[in-house]
Amino acid sequence: MELVLAADPMCSWCYGFGKQMGLLLERRPDLSLKIILGGLRAGATDVLDDAGKQFRLHHWGKVEEASGVPFNREGLLARKGFVYDTEPVCRAVVTARILRPDADLLSVFRAFQHAFYVDALDTTDGAVLAETGSRALTELGHPVASEEFLAEWNKRSTIEEAATDFATVRAMGVSSFPTLFLKKGETLRKVGAGYAHVDELEKHLAAMAAEQIDKGIEQGE
Repeated sequence: MELVLAADPMCSWCYGFGKQMGLLLERRPDLSLKIILGGLRAGATDVLDDAGKQFRLHHWGKVEEASGVPFNREGLLARKGFVYDTEPVCRAVVTARILRPDADLLSVFRAFQHAFYVDALDTTDGAVLAETGSRALTELGHPVASEEFLAEWNKRSTIEEAATDFATVRAMGVSSFPTLFLKKGETLRKVGAGYAHVDELEKHLAAMAAEQIDKGIEQGE
């Protein structure tokens, strides 16, 4: 069985959910994780104005209250001419997946989140993304030079793979991020949508397992 997470690194609730997702994998080592990038605001061109900043700060407060994760509010407020396009950072996660498929992609995903929400880095900039991704993979024992990361990030095939992720998420019927699924064979079942504590996620998984056992008994398996 496999967990499938539909998420976007520049989605604040996905950021808040990252720690809970990590804890769930620690508790359930029998489950692997596949991350499909959501493209929350992929291709956006509008500049983040003061109203947009205040809107996000409001949501950040809710995420911080629920999850305890830190936010660099001053960093957001100081941004000038920032376009909140999530395609570049989603593509950076895809780049890491292509370059080092055996690496812990959730840790890489969270490194990009930390870069945006805590370090206040411009995660729409290829050079910043390459440096962040290179460092994250290297720290995980999968060294990649930032130049190699940037070259892969710029490839047409990588752009297309990220777009495929976005289309897959839409085809799955995902309407909000994060959304977590459990995949068994060809069957995909929703575990939860939005932020959830690890204990709640475990309860859902246990209930799904019990339901599956009941069905097996009914069918005489």
